[in-house]
Amino acid sequence: MARINLLDTRTTNFGELIGNGKIYRVPLFQRDYSWTEENWEDLWQDILALHANPDSSHYMGALVLQSSSTSDKEFTIIDGQQRLVTLSIIAIAVIEKIQNLVEREEQKEANQERQEILKRTYLSDKDPRSLRYSSKLLLNENNDDFYQSNLINLRRPRNIRSLAKSNQLLWQAFQYFSDHLEELRESVQSGEKLAEFLTDTIAKQLLFIQINVEDELNAYTVFETLNARFVELSSTDLLKNYLFSLFQGPDDLQEAQRQWRRIVNTVQMERFPEFLRYYLSLKQPRVRRERLFKIVRESVKDAQQAFELLDQLENHSSLFIALGNSNDDFWRDMPDNRPYIRELELFRVKQAYPVLFTAYERFSKENFTRLLKLVCVFSFRYTVVSSLNPSELEALYSRVAISITNGEITSPRQVFDNLRSVYVPDEKFAQDFSLLSISTKGQKKKLARYILWKLEIDASERSDISEDGFSIEHILPESPGNRWQQNFTNAQIEEMVYRIGNLTPLEPHLNRQVGNELYPIKQEAYRQSVYQLTQNILAEEWTPDSLAARQRHLAQRAVHIWQSDFLQ
Repeated sequence: MARINLLDTRTTNFGELIGNGKIYRVPLFQRDYSWTEENWEDLWQDILALHANPDSSHYMGALVLQSSSTSDKEFTIIDGQQRLVTLSIIAIAVIEKIQNLVEREEQKEANQERQEILKRTYLSDKDPRSLRYSSKLLLNENNDDFYQSNLINLRRPRNIRSLAKSNQLLWQAFQYFSDHLEELRESVQSGEKLAEFLTDTIAKQLLFIQINVEDELNAYTVFETLNARFVELSSTDLLKNYLFSLFQGPDDLQEAQRQWRRIVNTVQMERFPEFLRYYLSLKQPRVRRERLFKIVRESVKDAQQAFELLDQLENHSSLFIALGNSNDDFWRDMPDNRPYIRELELFRVKQAYPVLFTAYERFSKENFTRLLKLVCVFSFRYTVVSSLNPSELEALYSRVAISITNGEITSPRQVFDNLRSVYVPDEKFAQDFSLLSISTKGQKKKLARYILWKLEIDASERSDISEDGFSIEHILPESPGNRWQQNFTNAQIEEMVYRIGNLTPLEPHLNRQVGNELYPIKQEAYRQSVYQLTQNILAEEWTPDSLAARQRHLAQRAVHIWQSDFLQ
């Protein structure tokens, strides 16, 4: 690893950070303010604990700062803006409370002086030459004007709902801490105690590890190192900052910002690392999440390469989202793909995304649909039924994706040939399906319904059966009465109630009618059903053996339902 040239690494507090005329700038392209009430509540509870115990301290985490090349008093905030901005808002809320005392004529002159001192100490300093105030904290392009004009000047916005979301959060943070300061009943009535709360509790007892670095490369190396040590830093912010640092002119930077916003608005910030990992898997196998930034930094060195990466990410962003949503408008002109996309949703399978990314660009529409079907068959056999190691399948998919990108694989059949080693053989698939249990509670219920629906379509040879038209009947009930224990032990009930062999489609009114009745009564209702799977339940009594025999029969049916077209 490259040597990190740190200018300074030390423990400091909010008062030391913000004092001595220092100015902290959030990069123009840094993400907006995003803390919410959950974050404010956690911080406020920590502050209350400190206030009750003046000899204690609380660690706020690492603060990564990049030193200015022109001034030893100016720093760029690489990581820590959310915490610094929030502490600044608390200072504003305290100053507002003192202003309220002034307006009520309570120790007016003393509180006016306190207010001025606190404002100059924590918010803005007066230049001795120009006699003008300059803010100690400068936010990004979306938040700075609101912070300076409204928050620091205690000016309520006319229409809060018209503000950008991040500016609404800034104002809501101010209101949150202003309201909660009222809980400090003794302090809020005294300018002296309010000032003490800010200067002692907030400014002195909240500690940071301050890391100062000389230049951008060292800043990002520190960022990466901290990530490796499980400090909660955003790899998305890190990547964005690095890419934007490569653009020299304002026009290029603004275009990159616009493109970045389009990408993140499509894939969403929290899913961006996942999206980036699948995209990078088109270039190299086994891309780990913790190496995303390093991979990009090694391959993207200038503005042209940065734009090329952004172009590729934007091109793939809509497909990434559409692969997880069968109702996405992306599939409007490709309706044949919707059933397979829904299957991928049900199976919770994403390892094949790199293959689908590159195949969408290089295969015909017909071959892309055939590939989707193949991926669904692979996924159902490998992941849903046989529960095999997903990392092995992901590595193979990545190699296939690279081969498609390089033009070495040009058809779904070649994809199958390259994945044949992990295609679960019929014998093993049937054996595993014979023991398959799927819970009918929560999200798993949709998967159980899908499996029964596919089995019924095959058994009845009808294509007009609605997947949502039937109830899932448990032949051995989920809550069986004591009479069921003549054939099943408690252990067998627990183990077998969600076995596929114990489930069958049934009309809702018949399902309500049979309830937890014994098998002979249920069997009468099954004969009235239109569903072939249910009519074919012919066992004289329902026992562990008859359940297992039915499931073995269903497994043989499943073998040819979920089978690759390329085996012949």
